Amino acid sequence: MTASAPRPALAYHLTEGAGPTIVFLPGYASDMSGTKAVTLEAWARENGRAFLRFDYGGCGQSQGEFEEQTLANWRDDVLAMLDQLVEGPAILVGSSMGGWLMLLAARDRPDKVAGLVGIAPAPDFTDWGFTTEDKLALLQNGRIERPSAYSDQPTVYTARFWQSGEANRLMFGTIPIDGPVRLVQGQADPDVPWHRTVRLGELIRSADVQTWLVKDGDHRLSRDNDIALIIRAVEDVIQRL
Repeated sequence: MTASAPRPALAYHLTEGAGPTIVFLPGYASDMSGTKAVTLEAWARENGRAFLRFDYGGCGQSQGEFEEQTLANWRDDVLAMLDQLVEGPAILVGSSMGGWLMLLAARDRPDKVAGLVGIAPAPDFTDWGFTTEDKLALLQNGRIERPSAYSDQPTVYTARFWQSGEANRLMFGTIPIDGPVRLVQGQADPDVPWHRTVRLGELIRSADVQTWLVKDGDHRLSRDNDIALIIRAVEDVIQRL
């Protein structure tokens, strides 16, 4: 047996307050300084609520090399933050890939994760988000680059990340999560097809699942009215606990 390498040290901001703790999970190649995370933190502080935002290993201010990370690594980062920093129950707010990680964490920590808010959640995107040509290029070259709509730098995907994603797919059957869930999805999202989020709502075992569609909403859902809707979703989940 070989010991696994320790995870990189993670940067985080923890706001003390009343529980449940709201935990924000960014998307792929994103970090904790995005508009949604910072605005939600300000809302939590104004309302005396506990809030945690952090950077996955290899992202933002955390240690580690981005191209060495996998989906399972980042899932483990979420679990470590929950285990080490969060007292009592947590509500996970997952954006895009963060929505995949929140589902994995909720499945793996059912006694800790009390509710979920998904923002354009993207579980299983290593399957449907890559063409056959992309997948072949990943396997042959170990990495691919794509132009980013959100940065002047291309977005890098590695074979190790893709393989880890394929090993952690969820949308093949019932997803064993039982708390309140709110999914907020733009119907003008070019990255996550809205019908996939409707299907995700069907697969989550909980009866208390609502999917909120924003007809003109894009993938980021960072406009003032979008963020107001996300805050409403968080408040709705809190009230259901």
